[in-house]
Amino acid sequence: MQDKNQKIVVLTGASRGIGHATVKKFASENWRVITCSRQPFDDRCPWPGGEINHIQIDLSNPNQIIEAIEEIKSRIGPKLHALVNNAGISPKAEDGSRLNTLNTDLRTWGQVFHVNFFASVVLARGLQKELATAKGAVVNVTSIAGSKVHPFAGPAYATSKAALSALTREMASDFGPFNVRVNAIAPGEVETDILSEGTDKIVNKIPLRRLGLPEEVANTIYFLCNDGSSYISGAELHINGGQHV
Repeated sequence: MQDKNQKIVVLTGASRGIGHATVKKFASENWRVITCSRQPFDDRCPWPGGEINHIQIDLSNPNQIIEAIEEIKSRIGPKLHALVNNAGISPKAEDGSRLNTLNTDLRTWGQVFHVNFFASVVLARGLQKELATAKGAVVNVTSIAGSKVHPFAGPAYATSKAALSALTREMASDFGPFNVRVNAIAPGEVETDILSEGTDKIVNKIPLRRLGLPEEVANTIYFLCNDGSSYISGAELHINGGQHV
């Protein structure tokens, strides 16, 4: 049974990388984690209650997002303490090369923006009452690619993350009167299975001279969802070892 004092977080894109590490972090702190992912729950995921707290959803489908909101509400009750919009897609050409503004299909742009941008605001709006009741927090996961041209991330991904950064400021203004804080994190090169070949050349230019770890990003997300960051809203934290300087 649900402990009425247990905090709840809803997290999208939980199946790998930063999302996977974030679930483990919150679970280790005794939060109940509702995960949302395109993939079905994997039994190898090492956290309690994972399968019964998982919702399989394609965030590129607006109808599925609306249905998922009702499903989330039926599971969490009146309070939601945190929403982490982590899901993101970065399409490549058939040969794995970077797509650019000249060769990215319009349908691809639409799919990327639905997952990386629109899903975040639709979920937050749909769960606004539950977030307000808990005086909760929203964390949007943007990217270093949202503020500079990246050698691997294409323009659809980059502009969707730039838009999500701007959305974070707007949401902080709109949700603030309801005692809901909204922030963003902008990871750089993090050691996950979606890194592109040639990342080692970027690492040599990062001041800390190393890749970030998913756990380091997860720790920052957790910080932004807790009382230690109770007067931080509308901020975007760079997690990139100084790569942005």
